[in-house]
Amino acid sequence: MIEIVNLHKSFGRQQVLRGVNLTIPHGQITAIIGRSGSGKSVLLKHLVALIRPDSGQVLVDGEELGRLRGKALDQVREKFGVLFQGGALFDSMTVFDNVAFPLREKTRLPEAEIAKRANQRLEAVGLADIGKKYPAEVSGGMKKRVALARALVQDPKIILFDEPTTGLDPILLNSIHRLIFDAHKSFGFTAVVISHEIPEIFDIAQTVAMLHEGVIVEHGSPELIMASANPVVRQFITGASDGPIHSK
Repeated sequence: MIEIVNLHKSFGRQQVLRGVNLTIPHGQITAIIGRSGSGKSVLLKHLVALIRPDSGQVLVDGEELGRLRGKALDQVREKFGVLFQGGALFDSMTVFDNVAFPLREKTRLPEAEIAKRANQRLEAVGLADIGKKYPAEVSGGMKKRVALARALVQDPKIILFDEPTTGLDPILLNSIHRLIFDAHKSFGFTAVVISHEIPEIFDIAQTVAMLHEGVIVEHGSPELIMASANPVVRQFITGASDGPIHSK
């Protein structure tokens, strides 16, 4: 579904991505893990060409994003839904209007069809009765659910989750992971989840890649990652990641 080839990105003198190579399989949940500041969110932004690489390629369904401009790039971006770290809901809009917003902005669907789709997606995330409320009137966990409903409303092929459980307590964290898992099962999208929730993310991901110092140091099933002998991976997944991680 997505192929990342030798991707490099620097900001000034700071090298963030140093040659990332990763294949993201169609129809699976792929988790990208790593320490804070390892470049996970920068990598995610490359997948929708919000950031252009210094060198390397990102291919989506075989199309190289670096060669696309204008309508051609917009058509590829339409394959994506995004759930941002904070939810990025519009405080001045009701929950229903937040979910309906992408359809009103990007399609010419009649309002009745927009309402039908928005309500269906709210129901799919267990929020059928709160459409008239405003974001300030619902809990943090509900805001994440609203953001997922909005990400789903255009039936995207791919959904990017940028640390979707940041700031949530363990019960809500597991609830959101279950929601992602169930939505993936129902809608069949390809998911890329940026996470530092170890080991919880292993419960829902079919593939895991660890980003460390700008490169992918391990990639495979959760079982492979948990059994890895790589000291960088071992330190991270055992919770010994507060100190320096050494690759040798």
